[in-house]
Order: sequence, then structure tokens, then C-alpha cells
Amino acid sequence: MSHVFPRNSRAALPCVSHGAGAYLYDKSGKAYLDGSGGAAVSCLGHGDPHVTEAIKGQLDCVAFAHTGFFTSEKAEELADRLVALAPEGLDRVYLVSGGSEAMEAALKLARQYYIEIGQPERTRIIARRQSYHGNTLGALATGGNAWRRAPFAPLLMDVSHVSACYAYRGQEAGEDEAAYCDRLIAEIEAEIARVGPDKVMAFVAEPVVGATLGAVPAVPGYFRRIRELCDRHGILLILDEVMCGMGRTGTLFAARAEGVSPDITAIAKGLGGGYQPIGAMMCTGAIHEAIESGSGFFQHGHTYMGHPTAAAAACAVLDRLVDDGLADRVTPVGDGLRAMLTDRFGQHPHVGDIRGRGLFLGLELVADRDSRAPFDPARKINARLKAAAFEAGLICYPMGGCVDGQRGDHVLLAPPFILTEDQAGELVDKLETGLTAALA
Repeated sequence: MSHVFPRNSRAALPCVSHGAGAYLYDKSGKAYLDGSGGAAVSCLGHGDPHVTEAIKGQLDCVAFAHTGFFTSEKAEELADRLVALAPEGLDRVYLVSGGSEAMEAALKLARQYYIEIGQPERTRIIARRQSYHGNTLGALATGGNAWRRAPFAPLLMDVSHVSACYAYRGQEAGEDEAAYCDRLIAEIEAEIARVGPDKVMAFVAEPVVGATLGAVPAVPGYFRRIRELCDRHGILLILDEVMCGMGRTGTLFAARAEGVSPDITAIAKGLGGGYQPIGAMMCTGAIHEAIESGSGFFQHGHTYMGHPTAAAAACAVLDRLVDDGLADRVTPVGDGLRAMLTDRFGQHPHVGDIRGRGLFLGLELVADRDSRAPFDPARKINARLKAAAFEAGLICYPMGGCVDGQRGDHVLLAPPFILTEDQAGELVDKLETGLTAALA
């Protein structure tokens, strides 16, 4: 009997034995191709010797020192490197232990910033429906996933939620991308006017929506329009790159592909590649200056923030992504995988959309391609696909509720950047095996 409190108390999981490259192995020796990087985490695959040696080297020096007393060489190095690589304007790095912590820090910093500059009336966040920003209460409130929010709704702050930029479902017949973008921006402007422009604190979005929608990028120009809107009303733009950042979508920071710089951004997952728990909130120099010249103290913190061993791991991950060029593989390898998916599933009667960017790809599953009608949630297609693919030796990331929080099934793919052409073929074959079983 296990005393571990698991994610699912009714599921009996195999015990992982070891990882090597793009595969994980259980205690029986069975291999599983990690087609989703866990949850878009394992960008380098498993057992990368450069990263593991960096962690060992830091442990030989010092594992932990509380940031109330010390900084560390690796935390300083990591911050310097991230600022050098980030979109223009991002100048300060707040190191935490994961994505939810990074988003909580982003939201609290936005609030304190307005207090420091004498605009305490700004309290409202505008985010998007069908978004996911983490499971801590502030991040959960900001996210727009109805199923995740429902049990905790009485505990959540009031957040405005507008439409997602989700062309497959949202773009109307006869409406081109520019007109669709106009309509979405008008909806946000209307919500700003309804709440009061002087009451809005931040607009929060994922550049490419991950878990809740399955690798949905925005239509061209959408984020530039958002940036202009935020600037016009003095609103902070917070971009959540926890899943889609760190090279996953083809650029180290996903915002670069949109041609914008946020005021605050959150990164995690691929930053540590699974080798250590780490995330970061980054902000502009102007935001930090408001704190520094005001109270001088960010009223927030965690015990393990700035952890030297985690920072050492992240520095080594950046060595591999940037210096060794692994991030440069993402677009060509992703294009190849997408071509394979399109060839295999492009005319599948129950695959309505194949989408994404880089090695962040999604397939939306439908009962009918022509009408785009989703499956009855009672069929639990996403859960059946996950189980059947896992049985076939593929780890993927299916989810339900992409249409409205209840209806709609998709599968997210986020394999490691080291994926070979043969492994991409194996992924597609095993995904087909799992999908066939799930639909039977």
C-alpha cells in the first residue's frame, strides 16, 4: 500500500525506473516515448549528461542558501542570461520553483506596482476564457478553464474573462482573420470600458494556449493590437510562457514570434527541463524601479526562490538550448512532425484540426468533421486516448473541455527537442494506435 497522495486515487501507475533520451522506462523495462515531455517540460529529454553534471557540481559547492541572506553565482548568471535573451525591456528576473509560483508573482507584482505609483484603484485583471495560468488561487482565478475553477469558485477573486483567440471555433463563416481580430479587440475594449479604464491592472494571456486548448496560436496581429490597447490605457501586459516558452514554439521566448514585448512574463517547465523545479517571473526595469524607489520591498516570497541548484540546472539547460543549438532544431523538427501528422490524420473523420507552432502541436478530436461537433463528454475520449496511447508505449497529453470547459477533446504533443525522424514516425504510429482504440 502506498502512502503517496496521488493525482488520481483510483489509478494504479507503473513505477518509473529510468530515463534515456526521448524515452522513460518503467520497472518492468517497458519503454515509453515521451511525446508530450510530461507536460511540455522535458525539452532535452532524459539523462542529459551536461545538465546532470552541472547539478552535481553545484551540490558539491552549496545546495541551498536562503535569499533573505544571500544571492548566489548561479542565480546571478541565470538572471543575466535570461535578460540578454529576452524581448526588449525585460530587465529583472525573480526565480521561483514553477509556473504557478511565477504567475502568482506576476499578478502580485502588477498589483504592488500600481500601489507604488499611486494608482491603487487598479485591481481588475482581464484574461481569456479557456486559458490556464496555474493552480494556486490567484493563477486559478485568472485562468478561464471552467472545470478547474468550479470547485474553488467561492475562493477566487473576480476576474474579467473575454473570448479566446481560437480561430477554429471562434472565427465565423465568411469572416477573415483581420475581421476576426477586430471583433476580439472590440470585445476587450468593451470590457475595459465596462469596468473602467482606470480600474484595469493587467491583461493576461498565453501567446500559444497550451493545456486547455491544445497548442492554439493567435491570428496574425492579435498580440500587437493587445499591446497597443494596453499602452493606450496604461494597462500591464502579462504573458504566460510557462508552457509555450523556452524554445518550445521555435523562439526562446514565444512573444518574439508575435512581435511584442510584455511588461511581465512567466516562464518555467522547459527552463529547468525537468532536471530541477524552477520557474521565473521577469519584468521591465520600469516596474522594478517603481518598487526600488518606493517601498523598496516586494511583498512576496517563497522559501526556495533563487535556489542555487535549480539555477545551476537552468543555466546548463540554456547551454544546451542556445549554445549547442537545440532550440534551433524546434522549427524544422516540428515542421516534419506536423507534416507526418497531417499525412496520417489530415483526412481522419474524427480529427477536426491540426495546429500549433514548433514542437507544440495539438489535434482536436470531433464527432463530425463537417459540423465540428464535439464528442459527448460522457464518452471520455480524451481519457481513453491517454490510456490507450500509454498502453502502446506513448506518453501524450489529451484533455477535455476545449470547447466550453466540458465539451471538446484534444491531444497536446510536446516532445523533446532531440526527437529524431524515426522517433517522430514512432510517435505518429502509436498515436494512431491509441486513437483507434479510444474511438472503438
